[in-house]
Amino acid sequence: METITIEFQPNIKHKILELLSSFSSDELKIVSKDENYIAIKRELDSSLEKIHNGTAKLYSFEELDAILEKTISEYES
Repeated sequence: METITIEFQPNIKHKILELLSSFSSDELKIVSKDENYIAIKRELDSSLEKIHNGTAKLYSFEELDAILEKTISEYES
């Protein structure tokens, strides 16, 4: 099976569900998104917006390596 995501205005939900109900359960399965998905999507959308508008904090590979080495050394003792 394939999966698609559809965003729609709440006032047409009944029309969409009516159309989808004409398919058998072998042909179509409605999958709801949980709150965790919505929270993660919101966070990712926010991060993407920061990248697009230039306010995101970005690190080079060398900077990331230095940060990780420092963090690891703090917990090795």
